[in-house]
Amino acid sequence: MTVLAEEKNTFYNYLSAFRNITGDAFVFTDEESLDKFAHDETENLYFLPDIVIKPRTAQEISAIMKICNGNRIPVTPRGAGTGLSGGALPHKGGVVISFERMNSILEIDEGNLQVITEPGVITEVLQNAVKEKGLFYPPDPSSRGSCFIGGNVAENSGGPKAVKYGVVKDYVLNLEVVLPNGDIIWTGANVLKNSTGYNLTQLMVGSEGTLGLVTKIVLKLLPFPKYDLLMLVPFNDLQKAGAAVSAIFRAGFMPSALELVEINALKIVSKFVDSTIVPVSDEMEAHLIIELDGNHQEILLTEMEAIAGLLEEFDCGELFFADDAQQKAELWKMRRRTAEAVKLAGYTIEEDTVVPRAALPDLIKGVKALGIQHDFEVVCYGHAGDGNLHIRIKKEGCIYSLNNPDVVPALKALFQLVKSLGGTISGEHGIGLVQKEYMNIIFDEPGMQLMRGIKKLFDPNNILNSGKIFDC
Repeated sequence: MTVLAEEKNTFYNYLSAFRNITGDAFVFTDEESLDKFAHDETENLYFLPDIVIKPRTAQEISAIMKICNGNRIPVTPRGAGTGLSGGALPHKGGVVISFERMNSILEIDEGNLQVITEPGVITEVLQNAVKEKGLFYPPDPSSRGSCFIGGNVAENSGGPKAVKYGVVKDYVLNLEVVLPNGDIIWTGANVLKNSTGYNLTQLMVGSEGTLGLVTKIVLKLLPFPKYDLLMLVPFNDLQKAGAAVSAIFRAGFMPSALELVEINALKIVSKFVDSTIVPVSDEMEAHLIIELDGNHQEILLTEMEAIAGLLEEFDCGELFFADDAQQKAELWKMRRRTAEAVKLAGYTIEEDTVVPRAALPDLIKGVKALGIQHDFEVVCYGHAGDGNLHIRIKKEGCIYSLNNPDVVPALKALFQLVKSLGGTISGEHGIGLVQKEYMNIIFDEPGMQLMRGIKKLFDPNNILNSGKIFDC
């Protein structure tokens, strides 16, 4: 709940203390500044904070948290605001801590293939910085050109390359964290193996800013692959496209990316980016984008030809091979902007389901059936290679799902379908505000109580991103 009017005077007494910590220029209470932090990319939700603070160091955050914890002031951590589950929305008002000034890459350790970074560095900026030294940070969410690496850690982000290289948790070695009471800790060590006590590092990754505020991140890196090949494959049957995904892996191939975009989403994004690179016809129902990478081009060519032969069994159309870097960039631009395009087209409700790869055809079939049953339009796209399907819903008169009685029954049915297929309700977007009421579909009460206990241990006053993931 936002701070009540009668409490405003008391609340704003803390302003001078906050300004003493960061300087006057980095504490904001004006309406224009607060408005920027009242929304993110989640549906059409809007919650105004009372104060926005932009600290520069872990020590400043520590001092802020000591004041907030001692006075039970709600705190919401904020990265770039690209989230899709409401994790950075200040739905209880209070203080937003923005990490935008903590934007330095502190060290690239070429000898140990590691990078130490602050959380406000844009993901693509970090990727490009290490690439200049021949190194590779694979996690690449669609918003990589604007999202912060700290937000990626909070949500355990993935992206297209997760199918081969894994997600953020597979690269985080150590974290500097400010706890809700203001203590500053390191969660591990800058080493590749660590069996020393509980794994606090991995507990923090994906915790959505509910347990602590990450102020430094140590990531492992890989050598950058020398070559990549990209192929676009049209299908006349959406379910056959899903079935082809599993067949590729069963045949022994490991794509660096394997993305699915159904035809309705493809039509929308093609118009949105004004591109004709992808052929579209009324007979098509979906496309797969298949990428291979490695250090030996002749091996990649042989594998891509073998995959092309395999796909002929699944009623695919004429294959398109990207001939140069420009064509590859245009194909990836279309894929990465799909979410933005379909949202603007009215598909404002996005679900981030994930199932075992082989269950994709059943998930796609079930989603289409639910659309008919619950009277909503739906488009599907996503990281088919690891079973992570993004489902965008458009329902007349419904621009958001949070506590919406016209949408909740459909989402419960969707998530029950996902669970029945051996899946879960979020692969990379997190739970935040919009998914928390469905957590009991996936977890039984003992599991939920255990998570609540962890939250209470870290944050006994329940001030840090309170009400995200679950209600304590």
